[in-house]
Amino acid sequence: MIEVKKVTKKFGSIAAVDNVSLKVTAGERFALLGPNGAGKSTTIKMLTTLLKPTSGQLLLNEHDVVRQQDLARKSFGIVFQDPSVDTEMTAYENMQLHGVLYHVPKNQLKNRIKELLELVELWDRRDFLVKTFSGGMKRRLEIARGLLHHPKILFLDEPTLGLDAQTRNLLWDYVQRLSREQNMTIFFTTHYLEEADANASRIAFIDHGKIIASGTANELKKKTKSKSLEQAYLKMTGTKIRDESVDPHEAWRQRHRARAMK
Repeated sequence: MIEVKKVTKKFGSIAAVDNVSLKVTAGERFALLGPNGAGKSTTIKMLTTLLKPTSGQLLLNEHDVVRQQDLARKSFGIVFQDPSVDTEMTAYENMQLHGVLYHVPKNQLKNRIKELLELVELWDRRDFLVKTFSGGMKRRLEIARGLLHHPKILFLDEPTLGLDAQTRNLLWDYVQRLSREQNMTIFFTTHYLEEADANASRIAFIDHGKIIASGTANELKKKTKSKSLEQAYLKMTGTKIRDESVDPHEAWRQRHRARAMK
């Protein structure tokens, strides 16, 4: 369902992703874990057509992400790190707009919106402006919106960042249900190692742009002789505190913008 073949992404002389290869099969819940700046978000941006790789190939549902962007985009939904819903619109209007953008048939759209807003327990708030929603409600709306066009893959880039424990558990309940009932492939990143341990069927550690280990949570624990996934992760990536990640793409753009203004 997802295939990354020897992919590298460079920004100037910096390789944010360095010769990465991985495969994710249909119905898997795959976690890509790593420290700040390790290459997680850059990988997701390439998979979701927001960035082009410097070299290598990415396939989603057998569609080349670079050469068949429209087909690739129809294959996935995504929940970004930062909220991306329009807060000046209602929940229902956000769903309608997404349906138009993804050409969901009009005769199906109304029922599909109702089905998904009920799934994430927002149907009774459908006519409320999103700016009145809590962070958890916005996340639930983003999941509903990302599922509107029947994607085969759902990307979740740190979807529970800043959410309380109750909302985090609720979101992962939805994800488990989607994977189990619809055989949906889930590709996610998180800094909460217990989330990956509980919800991922397979995990890969990435650091300095390279995949350094992969397997089930139990396999990674066994390999590092660790009692927890967090211990295994720290043994492989080190205990040194990393600086808050700076998006290498944005840093590269800023440098070029500054040069152009001189």
